[in-house]
Amino acid sequence: MKRKAFVLFVPLLLLLYHSRAQGFHIGIKAGANLFKVDGQSFDQEFQFGYAVGAFSEINFTPHWGIQPEMMFNQTNYRTTSSFSSIYDVSGFDDVKGKLNYLSIPVLLSFRPLPFLSLLAGPQFGIMLNSDEHLVDNAHEAFKKGDVSVVGGAQLNLAKLKVGARYVASLNNINNIQNSEVNWKNHGWEVYAGFRIF
Repeated sequence: MKRKAFVLFVPLLLLLYHSRAQGFHIGIKAGANLFKVDGQSFDQEFQFGYAVGAFSEINFTPHWGIQPEMMFNQTNYRTTSSFSSIYDVSGFDDVKGKLNYLSIPVLLSFRPLPFLSLLAGPQFGIMLNSDEHLVDNAHEAFKKGDVSVVGGAQLNLAKLKVGARYVASLNNINNIQNSEVNWKNHGWEVYAGFRIF
């Protein structure tokens, strides 16, 4: 058992040492979300929300690396005037609400130029809390997890980071029993960040 742990531990140390030599950075970021819940019974206009959190940069070469992040993300939504007739509930027509997620994107970073990063990869979302305006309890209406794909670009201006990305859900977040309608989060994020070290 100790030998297996050692065999796994040594390559990890070498990888961390190599990434440290190329560049390991940590920073904070904040921005705005322009999202919507796409699907039957939801207003199709994008709604503003916000995002705040931290990021790290692990550069393996001058051009390639990964950028893991941990973000608090807010998705705002609005139901249509026919929501109650579709889902057999009353009082939830034309309702504004929000979904709050802990989002963990793990993005591959390609830098064709030192000041430009192209980012793409998966994002895993865990619902932290949500309002209770939809079907008496939003946790009954929405699934607690969301898996998305992310793609975008980022400007690296010394320690300042400015970027935009598109996020699209891969899974159905509709948790209403006996419903075959797909609901998916998607939209744009714009942000600014600051590299601490």
